[in-house]
Amino acid sequence: MNQTSKGAAALTERALLGDFEAWHRSIVRLGGCTNPIHLVGNTTLADARTGEVLHSLTSDGRVGRLLTACGNRRTSVCPTCARLYRADTYQLIRAGLVGGKETSPEVSAHPLVFVTLTAPGFGPVHTRRERNGRLRSCRPRAAGEKCPHGVPIGCFTRHAEGDPELGEPLCPRCYDYAGAVLWQALAGQLWHRFAMELRRELARRVGVTRTGLGALLRLSYAKVAEYQRRGLVHFHAVIRLDGPEGAESLPPGWASTQLLTDAVDEAVGRVSLPAPGGDVIGDRTLRFGQQLDVRPIKEFGAGERLTSAAVAAYIAKYATKGAEAAGAVDGRIHRSADLVMLPVRAHTRRMIATCWWLGGLPQFEALRLRQWAHMLGYGGHFSTKSRRYSTTLTALRQARAEHRAEEQLEALGFGDRPTVAIGQWRFVGRGYSLAEELIAAGVRATRTEVSA
Repeated sequence: MNQTSKGAAALTERALLGDFEAWHRSIVRLGGCTNPIHLVGNTTLADARTGEVLHSLTSDGRVGRLLTACGNRRTSVCPTCARLYRADTYQLIRAGLVGGKETSPEVSAHPLVFVTLTAPGFGPVHTRRERNGRLRSCRPRAAGEKCPHGVPIGCFTRHAEGDPELGEPLCPRCYDYAGAVLWQALAGQLWHRFAMELRRELARRVGVTRTGLGALLRLSYAKVAEYQRRGLVHFHAVIRLDGPEGAESLPPGWASTQLLTDAVDEAVGRVSLPAPGGDVIGDRTLRFGQQLDVRPIKEFGAGERLTSAAVAAYIAKYATKGAEAAGAVDGRIHRSADLVMLPVRAHTRRMIATCWWLGGLPQFEALRLRQWAHMLGYGGHFSTKSRRYSTTLTALRQARAEHRAEEQLEALGFGDRPTVAIGQWRFVGRGYSLAEELIAAGVRATRTEVSA
């Protein structure tokens, strides 16, 4: 009997129990979450004025466990929870572009740019190139040219979308895997240095000190990391100039979009970071790649200008992705023996193996490369923002929780009474039984059809 048949049998057996409808609702309300959390405990709802107990909820054994969504942000782990995370991120980003969610609508008049910072090259890789809508050769070079290892340095293939060669080095022995892994591990620090250098550059351009600049304007941003096929991240960011009080205040008149664009271009070229472990792998200075894209954002743009909705949707999409976009794995690697069994392509395996090798050396201990080997060395947050950019994910989730609590009170008939909830819950497991998984799969299928 296969799993589906076993699940159907378990579901039939479960349907004979008296509380089937309540059990069914407890699964459906999770929206198809793939790995729910099991809680046991109790909650008592009481009148805040009189202390009268209005309602109580108590778990009782396996059937009485409270199931709650896992909340994982990655689509590869839980598409349902990732969809909600993506929606929250969209609202957060767009609020910083046009206002809303307790952010002043005046931000739409502030200088706003969408910036893409890339990783440098660590060796030639197969890529997909287009010009004027026509697919071009990967790396056209003179016939017969070879690298020191005897591998041709050119490729005349016009790679199709999804070609497994995309992102693979032309010569793995020439590719600087140690440099690539260290860049990954320190990319977050490079961004931090870029943000500081951008403030310095703005101060230089207007003739004030960096401290003096803080009294005139504030730099706000929100960014997301995206994995490329070659396994390296690059950053997409919204950068905004505010007045000294943040989004609620206009910046000075001289703080233009052009000033911000020119300052970003200059600051990126100045940022560098010496890599550790020069005595082991040689001296390396880490920088951002030469490819830099800076474009203005407008709510009602034209031509090359991006709209706020497009930018927010783009950043939100990548906030729910991880290293799986580069062909890596979801979970952490605990033993070196597991490396040979990983279901990954050759380039990704070499990146992971380099993380494992360097992570075992004392010179790189602080980078925790073995811990982040499954992420190809990158251990930073995928989406971050400056403190005053806009609302927070916590605030959005709290507002949603309060709205749901109000709906529940209305359903119980206590919407007009001041109430207080007292209780405690603890974690006891996660996942579905066969019958529960069958229901959850049906919910996911239905939602997929509706969204399609």
